This record gives sequence, structure tokens and C-alpha cells, in this order.
Amino acid sequence: MDNQKKFSVKVRRILGILGPGLITGASDDDPSGIATYSQAGAQFGLTTLWTAVLTFPLMATIQGMCARIGLVTSQGLTVTLKQHYSRTLLYTMLLFSFPAITLNIGADIQGMGAVAHMICPQVPVFAFSIAFTAILMFVIIQYPYQRIAMILKWLCLSLLLYIIVPFMVKQDWPQVFRNTFTPTIKLNKDFLSILVAILGTTISPYLFFWQATMEAEDIAHNKRKVIVNKQILDNMKADVNIGMLLSNFVMFFIILTAGSVLYTAGIRQIDTVDQAAKALEPLTGKLTYFIFAIGVLGTGLLAIPVLAGSQSYMLAETFGWEAGLDKKFPQAKPFYVSIVISLLVGLSLDFLGISPIKALLYTAILYGLTAPVLIAVILHIGNNKEIMKEHTNSVLSNVLGVITLLLMTAAAIGLIYFLIV
Repeated sequence: MDNQKKFSVKVRRILGILGPGLITGASDDDPSGIATYSQAGAQFGLTTLWTAVLTFPLMATIQGMCARIGLVTSQGLTVTLKQHYSRTLLYTMLLFSFPAITLNIGADIQGMGAVAHMICPQVPVFAFSIAFTAILMFVIIQYPYQRIAMILKWLCLSLLLYIIVPFMVKQDWPQVFRNTFTPTIKLNKDFLSILVAILGTTISPYLFFWQATMEAEDIAHNKRKVIVNKQILDNMKADVNIGMLLSNFVMFFIILTAGSVLYTAGIRQIDTVDQAAKALEPLTGKLTYFIFAIGVLGTGLLAIPVLAGSQSYMLAETFGWEAGLDKKFPQAKPFYVSIVISLLVGLSLDFLGISPIKALLYTAILYGLTAPVLIAVILHIGNNKEIMKEHTNSVLSNVLGVITLLLMTAAAIGLIYFLIV
């Protein structure tokens, strides 16, 4: 009984510290990301499984820096940039980030609509897309941050559906193990392109802003000055690490599903998330297809508020608007109006004839160009004693941060090269 009590206390403690890090990590596996991972598995089988292992410490390091910046400064990353760095840098980041986030929102809404239409073919895609957009607007405006955070935490459970799918088909586990821990790199355009796409999908600039702002929002919700100490930092690290681990765990299993099912069946091209679900149905049965599809809807409902929220926080922090998901609509009208506009513009992309594939391509370009610059700035902030006081980066954080910077810079150069050639 004592052991059960100890275990119960430990579980409750872990659940208690989960928050912004868990939500940030889970939202990274949005419908657009699922499409990218599905394409990696369908096109190259299990040979990209190792990327889930590689990107975990890099994601955790950068998101951990952003979380620490939010905790120490009690403000979002945009405010820190505004106060300590060139306005030109800030406005350039905004100029590139806003179209990228809006396109990402549009691609996710279209993906959710297409998947819902597969489950219920009688209702057209556009009707589902409009319905999901309306639901998201209502929830974001109606409920305070803590309620939204609780909803988002429960939606994180939808990601666990992807862990089930690979166990529903026969696997060559020794081969899975080899591809997980032995990197394979093919020096051709297609393989390098998918590596660039995976990096851009897992390490996305909007997550940097969301992480810092949510840590600051948590402090603001407490309505008291929080002294950042070792316990608070340790809890933050655990939250971020668990969130990024979940994100990469799910990424791993999506690649595994597509690699072991679609690639084996000779299906090499997956452009949208609904194509991945459709391709699974005749090969693994209706249950697998249904689980995959429901997971897409859950991750979309999880990711889109993060995308829209990060964009609106960036705007509000830049122009000094009242902001906060814990505020009522009349208290922060410009903040909420910007969320509504971003959702409506994202929804309109389908009606404007911009396909999810084009939206993802443009998003990848914009994220790819801004990520290396932002990572360099985050590294600089993390080592700036004027801003971070005694909570500057550790040596390990700096080493992993520099590796991330070099990889993302190489990815940006590769992206530009692949677009030109």
C-alpha cells in the first residue's frame, strides 16, 4: 500500500508540473507535421526514424531556453526583443512569421476538414472547416487561459492514438531498432529535402514565442511575484522535456506506421494528411484508419489555438495591446480580434484556391528563413547576464544550441538550394 501511495504521489506531482511545455510539444505534431512525417515514412521507409532521436535534445534545449526567458523576465520573447534588440530585427521576424503562421493555420484547418469528410462523407470539406473554425473561435474567446490549458492538456491524449497503430501490424523490430539508432543519409535531393522538412516541422519559430509567453502567462495568473529558484527551473525543465519527448515519440510512431505499412505496400507519395489516412484503410483495416483520422482532429484542435495565440501575443507585445487568454474579450479586444482574423484568413485559403501543399511549402520557406536568426538571438539572450541575471545558459545548453543553429542554418541553405535547382 505504501508503494502504491508513493507511486500515486509521484504521478500526481508529475501531472502537476505539466503545462506549457507539454502543450507546446504536443502542438508541434499538428496535421501539417503529421503529413510531413507520413511522407517521410512512405517515401523512405524506416530510414528517417533516427531523426526523432536527433531532434529531441535540440528541441528540448531551444524550448527550454525560451521557457527560462519567459520565467526570468516574466514577459514574452517579443517584449524582450523589443526592449533589448533592434526594432528592425523585431519587425523582420514579424514580417516573416505572420504569413507563415497564417498559412500553417490554413493548412491545418483544411487537413481537419478533409479528414472529417472522410469519416462523414455526406458533409462537404468546407462545411467541416467552417465548423472547426467557429468552434475554435468560441472556445478561445469564451474560456479563460486556465480552462483552455486544461482542454489542451486533455487533447494531448489524442497523440497517444498514433502509438497504438504500429502495433496493429507486423513489425520487423530489429530493423526498427537499427534505423532508430543508426543514421542513414542519402545524398540525393529527395532524401535531403525530407530531412529539411522534418527539421523545419519539429523546430518551428512560432513555438519559441508561445513557450516564453505561456511561462510568463502562468506567472501572471498567480498574481504574485515569483522568485525563480532551482525548484521552479527544475519543474520547467521536466515539463519541457516531457512535452518534447511526447512530440518526438509521436513523430517516431507516425514515421514507423507510414514506413512499415505504406512504404511496404509501394505507396511512395503522401501530400496531405487525409491521403495518409485513406492509404492506411485498405491495408490495415477501418479501425487503424479511424484511429489515425481521430488523432488528426485532436491534434488540429490542439495546435491551431497555439498557432493563432502565438501570433496574437507577438502582435500585442509589439504594439503594447492588452493581451492574455485569461482576459475577457472587452478587456483585450485587439488581441482577440487578431486571433479571429488569423483564423478567418487561414480558413479562406481553401476558398482562394491555395492548396494545403502550397501553404506548407510557403510555410516551410518562411520558417526556414527565420528559424536560424531566432535561434541565434535566443542563444544571445540566454547568455546575456543583463537580461537573465544568474540564470544564463549552461555549457551543455550552449553546445546543443549551437548544434541546432548550425543544423537549421544548413537546412535553410538546403531549402533555398532545392527551390532554385
